[in-house]
Amino acid sequence: MPRRSTVKLNKRVVDALAVETGDAVFWDRDLAGFGVRVHATGRKIYVVQKRRRGGNPKRVSLGSYEEVTVEEARRRAAEVIDRLKRGEEAFPEPPAPEPTVADLAERYMKAHVEVDCRPGTVETFGRVVRLYVVPELGHLRLSEVERSHVAALHHKMRDKPYQANQTRNVLAKMFRLAEAWGMTPPRRNPAVSIRSYKEHRRERFLSPEEYRELARVLAEAEADGSVFPTAIGAIRLLLLTGCRKNEIVTLRWDDVDRTAGELRLRDSKTGARRVPLTPAVEWVLDRIPRIEGNPWVITGKNPGDHLKNLDLIWQRIRERAGLEDVRVHDCRHSYASRALALGEGIPVISKLLGHRRFATTARYAHLAREGERRSAAMVGDSIGGDILAGDGGAAA
Repeated sequence: MPRRSTVKLNKRVVDALAVETGDAVFWDRDLAGFGVRVHATGRKIYVVQKRRRGGNPKRVSLGSYEEVTVEEARRRAAEVIDRLKRGEEAFPEPPAPEPTVADLAERYMKAHVEVDCRPGTVETFGRVVRLYVVPELGHLRLSEVERSHVAALHHKMRDKPYQANQTRNVLAKMFRLAEAWGMTPPRRNPAVSIRSYKEHRRERFLSPEEYRELARVLAEAEADGSVFPTAIGAIRLLLLTGCRKNEIVTLRWDDVDRTAGELRLRDSKTGARRVPLTPAVEWVLDRIPRIEGNPWVITGKNPGDHLKNLDLIWQRIRERAGLEDVRVHDCRHSYASRALALGEGIPVISKLLGHRRFATTARYAHLAREGERRSAAMVGDSIGGDILAGDGGAAA
């Protein structure tokens, strides 16, 4: 137990303090609870001892004589004594490091996207975060991110206008949630007021000849085993139904209702919907092996899982068919195009594609108008040949 003594602590006094054996505490006369502990070795440490409200006396160190001046030690002591009187800890918890954009991105994916969004959206937004947001802005603290940072990233992606706009939109949502989650104080969202790039919708439709070539390549791949078997079935189903990729790769055998003659898509982008089960679709389904214990129609390589890498397989198929510019999603566009060519109206096609809004299907209206013009030209030429036959000037 150290010996106790009371003195007026200042630099001159502390310099002169010494003990021959053990150690002793010299308390300051002016600030009760503030003192310096002196060891026989010459070591001197500033301390505070104060009874916490509702608790036992507590002694804490403020720093050594070599590191802290008497004046600084007295200031620290006053702060500690005040906190102990209020029943608080002697030293406040150090503030947590400010989160970075990478921290926000991780929480955004886990707490929002993976909880509230559909699997296709999770995949899409995860790609945006992984490829663009984190590599470019992930190291920045949230308070450091300015509109200029987001604008620079947006500009860097100008050759990919759709992805540039999507990345900006993801960042805007991330910063709205950051404020709601208390990760950043209210501030101007750095991802707003950045003008969108004009997006040119890419429309690519398979011709009858391309359909036939694709069918030939799929049959060859099925015969030689060069492509994962269920991937061939998935591509055929995409071509025959106009469904979205995720609707096909997450199709379960329980969703195939042969009695009702329909596929029941329980987790479609626009909600649950039903797709007619045509003879061609049934033919494809009959060629897909059903694996015991696996609920998925389009099974993957891992037991109990569905196919995850259809895009990569599609790239190999399209190259063999000489269709390098055709995306998986263009199978859906081609389905709509063929329906229009066969005379189906936009409302029916909207239903077949599972569009929630009629305006979404209206993007194909120009194909219908082109068909109308071709029909009008053929009819006009036919009638014109009759009614203008006797008009030499008109016929010329």
